[in-house]
Amino acid sequence: MSFTLRQLEFFVTLADTGQISKAALRCNVSQSSMTVSLKNLEEQCERQLFTRHAKGIRLTSEGERLLRHARQILNSAQLAVADVRMPSNELQGPLRLGVTETLSAYMLPTLLSDIAARFPSLELELLELPSTPLFQAVENGDVDFAIMLISNITLPKRCETEIFFRSTRRLWTCAGHPLQNAPTITLKDVAQEDYLLLDMDDHIPIVNSYWGKQGLNPKVKFESRSIEAVRSMVALGLGVTILSDFVYRAWSLEGNRIIRRDVSNVIPSMDIGAVWMKDRPLSGQARMMIDFIRDQRIY
Repeated sequence: MSFTLRQLEFFVTLADTGQISKAALRCNVSQSSMTVSLKNLEEQCERQLFTRHAKGIRLTSEGERLLRHARQILNSAQLAVADVRMPSNELQGPLRLGVTETLSAYMLPTLLSDIAARFPSLELELLELPSTPLFQAVENGDVDFAIMLISNITLPKRCETEIFFRSTRRLWTCAGHPLQNAPTITLKDVAQEDYLLLDMDDHIPIVNSYWGKQGLNPKVKFESRSIEAVRSMVALGLGVTILSDFVYRAWSLEGNRIIRRDVSNVIPSMDIGAVWMKDRPLSGQARMMIDFIRDQRIY
């Protein structure tokens, strides 16, 4: 069995977009070329990796497992190319980086490993804070720049930002949930279900915004700052939630399955990127680090 990096790139892009047409456009290939490549990938795995539905595709449990490995392989390949192109001692000395709690959990471990391998002479200083105090740290010059959920807060015009990636928000349910059989799902459908609300990184104002635009409110059964609690309760069938693909895992800590579905209403993506001040230009080291982070497949 031998996968090509291009096949894995197609597969990861399909998982991120949920539609072959969008994935083909993003990868700059024809839909037929992408379809053939994905079919060949399934044949090599001897497993069905995704199923089709009215709005696009859904990964099977085998597809979800392959997705984790595919992201790691693509990330390692990019890291190898970057290592060859740039001397490893180009970044050295102190660099102060701020992060929010969500990014510490879901982005920072892999990122730190890549940075340590790529820039062994760099002295990275980390500061984790909620969004508002973290922005204040950026404003005060306590960090060189911060990685934040840019879409979750309103930043003043005196800020500069650069988005690394946008993560789609989807409905999460347990396996076998009745909504999984619906041809399409709307927020009106979700409003009939017990809702598990995550209170983390300024998430609630975003929730209130897109529900409010539909004149609806979720039927909140439980509100928690613990994403693992929400994940476990969804997997046990105690409620549903809408969260981004960035924090999605196919299994709860107890080993129960979680299924994603698209919602037909417009739900804003979760945008992750760097924030710094316009009147305090980035140093060469900070600019190089932002370029490095942008090129990593850590989502």
